[in-house]
Amino acid sequence: MRARLSRNTPGRPKYFLAPWGQNVAKRRFRGGIIALSALTLLLAACGSQPPAPEQNPAGVESRTPGAVKVDTTPVAPVKLETFDPSSIAALKDPRSPLSKRSVYFDYDSYVVKDEFQALLTAHGKFLSANPTMKMLIQGNADERGSREYNLALGQKRADAVKKALALLGTREDQLESVSLGEEKPACTDASDECWAKNRRGDMLYSGEF
Repeated sequence: MRARLSRNTPGRPKYFLAPWGQNVAKRRFRGGIIALSALTLLLAACGSQPPAPEQNPAGVESRTPGAVKVDTTPVAPVKLETFDPSSIAALKDPRSPLSKRSVYFDYDSYVVKDEFQALLTAHGKFLSANPTMKMLIQGNADERGSREYNLALGQKRADAVKKALALLGTREDQLESVSLGEEKPACTDASDECWAKNRRGDMLYSGEF
């Protein structure tokens, strides 16, 4: 842009812009206004947009405990099966003492030990409550000694169990005692533990012999 000196003005010189210079200045001024307007509109548009929703950082586990659902459905009471100690089913029920059928003796002895009194009492009550039931008592011995001696010892053991039941109120006609001697061993090993299992009196009910 060139400044030209005015020739018509006396005294102090004055400068003015040539017509083409004025046009350039006007264009620049208009361009600045347009740019400023565009910037203003852009800022206004950005301010009017809603903020983006906040996102949880990836990989961060939430520690807020969730609601625990509790099942409030009432539980039906458990009915325990009971058994009648005087019933025939009690003879085979493992919860019943009647399921135990053997009385064990010491070596060369036919004395019923105190530990078997409760068992004999239970069987005596069952026989009294079931007068049509009969019991066969089998006396046994271990293999030591002669066959004749073990037969006699087995009979004494069977008679001892029979007598104990009779004293508890069992009728004589419900009881029978026999000896098997050493012919029906529960164990065949040659050891004290095995022999102890063979020195016994077994109680069998009607239908079992």
